[in-house]
Amino acid sequence: MTKSPLRHAWDRFRRNKLALGSLIFCGLLIIVALSAPLIAPFHYTDTDFDNKLVGPGVGGHLLGTDALGRDVFSRVLYGLRTALSVAFGAEVTALVLALIIGLLAGYVGGRLEQGLMAGTDVMYAFPSYLFAVVLVTVLGRSIFALILAIGIASWVTQARLVRAQVLTLKQREYVEAARSMGASGFTIAVRYILPNAIGPILVTTSFGIPAAIGAEAGLALLGLGVEPPTPSWGGMISEGVRSLLSAPHLLLFPAALFALTLLAFTWVGDGLRDAFDASGDQR
Repeated sequence: MTKSPLRHAWDRFRRNKLALGSLIFCGLLIIVALSAPLIAPFHYTDTDFDNKLVGPGVGGHLLGTDALGRDVFSRVLYGLRTALSVAFGAEVTALVLALIIGLLAGYVGGRLEQGLMAGTDVMYAFPSYLFAVVLVTVLGRSIFALILAIGIASWVTQARLVRAQVLTLKQREYVEAARSMGASGFTIAVRYILPNAIGPILVTTSFGIPAAIGAEAGLALLGLGVEPPTPSWGGMISEGVRSLLSAPHLLLFPAALFALTLLAFTWVGDGLRDAFDASGDQR
């Protein structure tokens, strides 16, 4: 039985132990984020006035408390939830924009393509991080605003990739056959072109997730993250830097999980890139 390209890619991916382990770790992170209210021993706003700024293990606080007596372990868990919510939401937003613009530009062509790609070039020339800062300033400091800001600021590279894939695939024999049989442009784009471009799109999306996590943390460091008291890794890291000498645990734990999460998603992206590389079977 002939294997599909996706099955071939999965077989190559699971032979990459680092990527497979990272994928499992990312899956666990998602489960933990969804289960944060059940796992966290305290709500992220609860304060223990008798145990302010204590170290790990003191007063029943696994990772200690901050200057307000809030449990660091609980806030790290809820911070994970914030980071993944923003990252996945922003990447879905960017992907939807990229698919619409890339498919229209690549398949329709003509003046529509020129107009769309001119707009894409303008966005590409504008620093995406600065654009996100402007949007958050205008929209306000909320998870929804961060999702929109980061997503709208990060679709350009994916749109260019989708357009390039469409330009390559629309000349293939199966697309010409579908066109000769009377299939509509929408059907051809969604049923014949998009599935065959899924590999590169998945790769860029997988790299976009850690980039969005980093962008959310960076905005929080600038004071443009979610409104307190909602936990954010960037906000916790900023607080930890200010208290580094007196309470190093405030920096250590959120920074460590932040770094591990970025590494795990990046390694998944590396694994997907190698898996969808057709030459992977020849190595």
